[in-house]
Amino acid sequence: QAVPAGSHVRLNLQTGEREAKLPDSETGESDARGERRRKRLGKVDVDANSFTSEELKKALAKMKESEKAERKAREEEVRKKFRPIEQLKEEFEKLNMKMETDYEIMVKLISKLNSSASTLDEKVAALYDLEYYVHQVDNAKDFLSMGGLRLVIEGLNSSEAALKEHAAFVLGAALSSNPKVQIEAIEGGALQKLLVILATEQPLAVRKKALFALSSMLRHFPYAQQQFLKLGGLQVLRSLFRQKGMETLHVRVVTLLYDLIMEKMLLEDSQHGEQMEEKIQQYQQVRLVPAVLEQGWCTLVPNLLAMPEHDTREKVLKLVGVLMAFCREHYRGDPALGTALSLLRSEYEELAAQEQREGDKDGYFRELLGSINTIIQEL
Repeated sequence: QAVPAGSHVRLNLQTGEREAKLPDSETGESDARGERRRKRLGKVDVDANSFTSEELKKALAKMKESEKAERKAREEEVRKKFRPIEQLKEEFEKLNMKMETDYEIMVKLISKLNSSASTLDEKVAALYDLEYYVHQVDNAKDFLSMGGLRLVIEGLNSSEAALKEHAAFVLGAALSSNPKVQIEAIEGGALQKLLVILATEQPLAVRKKALFALSSMLRHFPYAQQQFLKLGGLQVLRSLFRQKGMETLHVRVVTLLYDLIMEKMLLEDSQHGEQMEEKIQQYQQVRLVPAVLEQGWCTLVPNLLAMPEHDTREKVLKLVGVLMAFCREHYRGDPALGTALSLLRSEYEELAAQEQREGDKDGYFRELLGSINTIIQEL
């Protein structure tokens, strides 16, 4: 039993028990009352906060009941916040049954686009959502079978700039790496409509999306490239360089020309199989490089090296490197090009050295410096 602090404790050598001397009563307690307490507790007395074993058992029982009540309360609180897994499974099954497929969603969006009751904002919102779905090749084919491509091509003629912009955006997404849609689009007159947008006074955002759609149509589609040249498409792109406010389109045009030229060169250098012969013959009819030389692109492209963006310079340097085999004599007679290349070499030598000091031995600026040195050596 616990004894009050400060009590005198001794070991009884005769009985082997420990004994504690009770302190003198400081509260005026009578001897009779003290005697009654000694009889109840035995040899050792304790203070008023001490309990017998029976009292402790009862207290522990009450504590256990209290803990059970608290645990039940917590469980009830958890049940209110969370649902059992069986109920969740049932709800998910119901959701899956109601989930719409991409096809069903596109049907609704095309219906909204085609409805005369839809407002301009609703049609623009429908086009915005369609652009997300037609990125997938299978969805783009379904979009074609639903008549959505025809509606989008018609949207390129809209007098509303927002509708025209988003129609071109959806068209470009559907055309990307999708030969079936490319064929249907060019047969539906999309190429002519895109060139009209680029050749006429239009907001920059509209022309940007039209150029995106044009690029998606021309890549890996030699027939479209041939028609593009016949329709004067290269002259249309050339005219963008003479207009103010179109600077952001210049690098996109340069990138497109580089991709088209390299596409044909890589195909001609690849091993010819039976399946490739027909495609090679199609590319042979695309006279892109002669048209580029004839229309003065040899002079136009190097002028873009004066632009401050490193990304723009990278694209221009790539195209200059590709055109070197055709424009070498012109480049050699252009003192401005030599000066621009010398300035760029000095700038990128310093940036490449800084990259190397930072531990990047094969960095971006080192690669640009290599392109500049290659062009200077070839000149």
